[in-house]
Amino acid sequence: MAHEARRGIEFARPGGTPLTGDLYVPVGANRCPVVVSVHGGGWQLGVAGMHAHWGAWLADRGIALFSINYRLAAEGRKAYPEAVHDVRAAIQYVKRNAGELKLDPERVALFGDSAGGHLAALVALAGDKPPFRDENGSTRVKAMVGVYGVYDLAGQWNHDLPDRPLDNIAAKFLGVPLYEDRRVYFEASPISWATRDNNQTAFLLAWGTEDDVVDRHSQSEAFMRALKQANFFVRPIIVQGAPHFWNAEPIDEPGSRSGFLAPRMLRFLQEKL
Repeated sequence: MAHEARRGIEFARPGGTPLTGDLYVPVGANRCPVVVSVHGGGWQLGVAGMHAHWGAWLADRGIALFSINYRLAAEGRKAYPEAVHDVRAAIQYVKRNAGELKLDPERVALFGDSAGGHLAALVALAGDKPPFRDENGSTRVKAMVGVYGVYDLAGQWNHDLPDRPLDNIAAKFLGVPLYEDRRVYFEASPISWATRDNNQTAFLLAWGTEDDVVDRHSQSEAFMRALKQANFFVRPIIVQGAPHFWNAEPIDEPGSRSGFLAPRMLRFLQEKL
């Protein structure tokens, strides 16, 4: 199956700043499922094009992908909760314009790696709840795929403190260190929202065993445990020997770790969407 790509689609304009995304759709699509994808980069770097390989690969197999840009943190400028609202706006755009885009508004998933995994998981679990909910429509999704994501921001703050005390990505994202406001770290952590009354979304979590950027024990493994305790559907994919950043590898390259994830991710999305 072939696909068509539409790049630079504006989906929101917060404060007059346009936010855009790239849409990859199967040729001849009609009400096909769609994945809203959120790139990584420590909440400070990255662009929608970082998921172009996933957009093409999934669209060729019948699942559309909308890869988005969102507001990033910079020196002296936090990105929370702004980036969360940007992901929510992308889902609302997809649902609101599903007919024109040839998508099914009832079959929407989220996908993110690293910081993008954090944002995707937070919206999947808390997007329709205060303090994130707004009047622009639901952001409920059926499934979420997280790749070496950050799910506990206090855990990430502590992990980064010994090696890069002057470049703490969680503090830059939230705009405050942990010792000044623990509440916001709790509120902004997906693991805080993994409760039994909230278990309608299915999760696929992937991580590498040699990741020194995001600790798998305090992040992916702890998040998976919390989801299981709350009776979520959650499926793990453990990539032996993999460090961080492997989600950017070409899917069709021999031995690619993204290539290892791809068929398992496709099967999960086909089952849950």
